Amino acid sequence: MVVSVDDTAMDAYSRTVIAVAAAVTGHIAGIRTRYGGGSAVVCADDGFLLTAARVLGAATEGEIVFADGVESRFEAVGVDPLSDLAVLRARDGAPGAVTFGDADTLVVGQLVVAVGSPLGLAGSVAAGVVGALGRAAPVASRRAGRVIEDVIHTDAALNPGNAGGALSDSRGRVVGVVTSAAVVGVGLAVPINGTTRRIIDTLRTEGRIRRAYLGIVGAPAPITAGIAGRAGQSVGVRVVDVVRGGPAERAGLLRGDLVLTVGDVEVHDAQGIQRALFAEAIGRAVPISAVRHGATVDVVAIPVELG
Repeated sequence: MVVSVDDTAMDAYSRTVIAVAAAVTGHIAGIRTRYGGGSAVVCADDGFLLTAARVLGAATEGEIVFADGVESRFEAVGVDPLSDLAVLRARDGAPGAVTFGDADTLVVGQLVVAVGSPLGLAGSVAAGVVGALGRAAPVASRRAGRVIEDVIHTDAALNPGNAGGALSDSRGRVVGVVTSAAVVGVGLAVPINGTTRRIIDTLRTEGRIRRAYLGIVGAPAPITAGIAGRAGQSVGVRVVDVVRGGPAERAGLLRGDLVLTVGDVEVHDAQGIQRALFAEAIGRAVPISAVRHGATVDVVAIPVELG
């Protein structure tokens, strides 16, 4: 059986991808270090670029090549392995910054376009769709395992050199930074949203991220109707594990507790908890409200700095 193809729809799809590529490619660079290479995205004026922390590894400098062939050197300004984001600065300046979007507005099935420098091929483009949202990718620090929350899954054909490059929506707004190449047909990108934009700005100005540490692992979970009516929210964060000796255990949180608020702010996922755990929470009393066996439990934790 012969299946007809809607040429008009195909042309519209092609026009969209072409427009995104034209809007984003000039703001993409390939980077090379003694440990390897990848891609980077111009994120601000004065030569600042954004890449994946794993692209840098232990490197603090390297070479950079922009899509127009201009070469320079860069220095690492700030690296945050726990979000897999790093900010660089090109010594000789860079093109203008990309336009950032908001990954929190993405929906599954939406068109996305990856632009990077895989295998040293500047300005390479791959199109696909958002395959899943709200998933997590594991990372680690010297002190504790963590996850990058709300990672974007896409079926766009990515290669190792795409890491650090842009994932854009159909309007050419960068909504993610590629964190790893496709594995079994799935590529991953760190979302650009309010939390990660705060991380990027802090890396630019301070060079590092100070985080508070509670010592829990959690996942979104629905709240029963009766409790939801009293609490005024329908989703909380189920405590999957509590790190022995950590602030959460000392405060009295238990595995199975359903956390409703941290610092008097509602939380609906692990990212919501992480938003409350930047530098200002270190060493300060943080009230936490949770549900345990149908009853509300209020505790006070004193987060420590995550090292």
